[in-house]
Amino acid sequence: MKRLSSLLCLLTFLCTCVSAQIPKRPTSGELHAGIQKLQVVGSALYMAAHPDDENTRLIAYLSNVEKVETAYLSLTRGDGGQNLIAPDIRELLGLTRTQELLAARRIDGGTQFFSRANDFGYSKHPDETFNIWDKQDVLADAVWVIRKWRPDVIVLRFDPRAPGTTHGHHTASAVIGMEAFALAGDREAFPEQLKYVEPWQPRRIYWNAYTWRGVPEHMQEDKIIKVDAGTYLPKLGESVNEIAARSRSQHRSQGFGSSGSRGEQIEQLELLKGDDEDAEGDPFANIDVSWNRVAGGRNIGLILKEIELGYNFDDPSASVPDLIRVRKMMAALPDGFWKEKKMEELEEIIAGALGLYLFAKTDDPIATAGSDIEIGIEATNRSTQSVKLIDYFIEGITMTRMTVNEDLTKNRPYTQSDTLSILPFLTSSSPYWLQEPWKLGMYTVKDQSLRGMGESEDPLMVNFIVEVAGERFTYRRPVRHAFTDRVMGEQVQPLEIMPPVFAELDKSSYLFTESKSTPVRIKVTAAQANLMGTVELRTPSEWKVTPAKTEIDIKRKGEEQYFEFMLTPPVGQTQGMIVPLVKLDGMEDGYSRKLVKIDHDHIPVQLVDLDASAPVAKLDLKIAGKNIGYLPGAGDAIPEALTNIGFKVTELDKDDITTGDLSRFDAIVVGIRAYNTNADMANIQPRFMDYVKKGGTLVAQYNTSRGLTIPMTEIGPYPMQLSRDRTTVEEAEVRILKPDHRVLNYPNKITSKDFDGWVQERGLYFPNNWDERYTAILSSNDPGEDPHDGGLLVAEYGEGHYVYTGYSFFRELPAGVPGAYRLFANLVGFGN
Repeated sequence: MKRLSSLLCLLTFLCTCVSAQIPKRPTSGELHAGIQKLQVVGSALYMAAHPDDENTRLIAYLSNVEKVETAYLSLTRGDGGQNLIAPDIRELLGLTRTQELLAARRIDGGTQFFSRANDFGYSKHPDETFNIWDKQDVLADAVWVIRKWRPDVIVLRFDPRAPGTTHGHHTASAVIGMEAFALAGDREAFPEQLKYVEPWQPRRIYWNAYTWRGVPEHMQEDKIIKVDAGTYLPKLGESVNEIAARSRSQHRSQGFGSSGSRGEQIEQLELLKGDDEDAEGDPFANIDVSWNRVAGGRNIGLILKEIELGYNFDDPSASVPDLIRVRKMMAALPDGFWKEKKMEELEEIIAGALGLYLFAKTDDPIATAGSDIEIGIEATNRSTQSVKLIDYFIEGITMTRMTVNEDLTKNRPYTQSDTLSILPFLTSSSPYWLQEPWKLGMYTVKDQSLRGMGESEDPLMVNFIVEVAGERFTYRRPVRHAFTDRVMGEQVQPLEIMPPVFAELDKSSYLFTESKSTPVRIKVTAAQANLMGTVELRTPSEWKVTPAKTEIDIKRKGEEQYFEFMLTPPVGQTQGMIVPLVKLDGMEDGYSRKLVKIDHDHIPVQLVDLDASAPVAKLDLKIAGKNIGYLPGAGDAIPEALTNIGFKVTELDKDDITTGDLSRFDAIVVGIRAYNTNADMANIQPRFMDYVKKGGTLVAQYNTSRGLTIPMTEIGPYPMQLSRDRTTVEEAEVRILKPDHRVLNYPNKITSKDFDGWVQERGLYFPNNWDERYTAILSSNDPGEDPHDGGLLVAEYGEGHYVYTGYSFFRELPAGVPGAYRLFANLVGFGN
């Protein structure tokens, strides 16, 4: 065992420039719009399958023009898609796309919900989708969201009557929407939910009818209303279209940047079910969305209208006395959904009108249960109104109320800093849907109250009790990690409660081709000071590891120590999992979670603790050649995978390719969607073709036909036509068309067994037409479809070899699929 120790401050890993989560500071115009929205007592729910499916124009219109409470229910978090900005896939991509949706809603004014459904990848029919999703659980989640949100109107993005014409998840989301509409008001449906919510029957459900694929025969013209969503909003200084473009542009991982537009924007809504009393331009026609719908609420609406008309844009605080009067009237109403919802909105408008800044911060991005943490609070009244900070207390902290009783004089901040103890029983604040093991298609969320939530709640919440004009208010604000970056200025990110220690393997998967011992390194990182215990490497029974365990002694929080174990595989082929395990003195349970950070400038930094295990396999694999050049595409982990099996990988940039010596590489691999994302391909591709012509091997991975940066005919040495053809069933038969071709025989003999155990899909965006000088090597298709022979094309060009593959190696190699490794080793090696 070799032990390496270094004091690498965890804060270097954590404290980078992040998207601001600075407390919202509403403008005078936004506050006025909020007062207008207080007068509207109605809601809408938009439903679809994935992040980026939602119509941000309609959401922005409903929220900012109709001023109804508007939410988007995305059945999945987009875990099965591709990632244009990072190599993260699966659950980490889902986490990125979750935050992109939350960022989008902060712009367009909506609220975000999810179901437990997991995006398992592309499906071609809702029946296939429901074979993997637990339909009853997804339906239960949709009913739960409807009962919680109580929408008057539901809008479906996709048509429930057109199975097989779009992504199976899409149609499935519409089917779920229709069934949930029918069941949400039925007390016999999912009665376990009635402990928390009451049944609710929406009035109408629409399809947001689109006709870019032609007008469906079943579309009922007499059931369609048209809404002009292109409204200009002077107080906000932009149109709904422009708000929607900013919202949609948050979907960066999918490459959905959008430019704002101005002018008319017609949205079609086809009534599918519910009362037929709507009217042209108004899906809420004949639905009372005024305070008249709330018993005793009529006068509230009248007074709010007076406040709106008398609003002083230069001094919003002048409205506070009247707003407090409205608050007293709301408080006198019987408890109910709209009382709770509008009281919360009203209190935030009062805080905004006062310019009341309430914030709690800490220098630590991570804390652990039972540890001490320094928390600073600030309370600043920026108005002439009388405001007093009575006291405050912090949820999640072992403390009593901190009595203050101090007047908040205009523009005189009150600050206080204390070192406090976190409750010892707090659990991880990582994403709640990733805390339990899950199965294909469905996340495990046992707590009913968590289902549907966009993200985990903040672990530490400060309750500020303030008095305004003799009335008590309680404002809840999260404790945030805040710091000043020398370049980016004020930066704020979530505070996370994490395990006291993390253990991380040095590779995402391990493959052995010989029965000799190989070092495996474990990084142990302390999330709190003064940790003692042991670290070990758990292995399948037939594998051997030395030493059995070793002691750890970490003095400082953030310190990282590295431990090396020698792992010896058995003689025969085998697969399994290895697990790094840290046991701390005085604790029975061990820790086998790793810390993962997702850091993009358009969303808050995400810190998540995940299962640290990794696949391990002993397999019959040979490699030919040694030096691989790799041109990154949209993001994948293939360079690490190739390194794992003995290749030396050099990542290439434009200068390496256009001016460097490419002949030093035995093969060059082009990353996924490089021809979609790399603007320099027009200069790079001629060099690649010259490299092949002089004897090199070039392996190009999948691209889409849309948005190519060079003509499609120039992707390879001979013309090919990319298509939307894909094989989504990962168990689908792969037929070997050319069993004697060198690419299937050197350096490894590829057989049908090498396609066992693939994950999520076989491949995507296969060519469907190609020059006769290409040789099609493999064929596959989903059940009931014609064969797709274009998934792996090989051609000789000059003295070298060109390979184009749509098979999903970017998923299979990081997952440790042995046959995928063997085949990819052949793709880069058969020309040597």
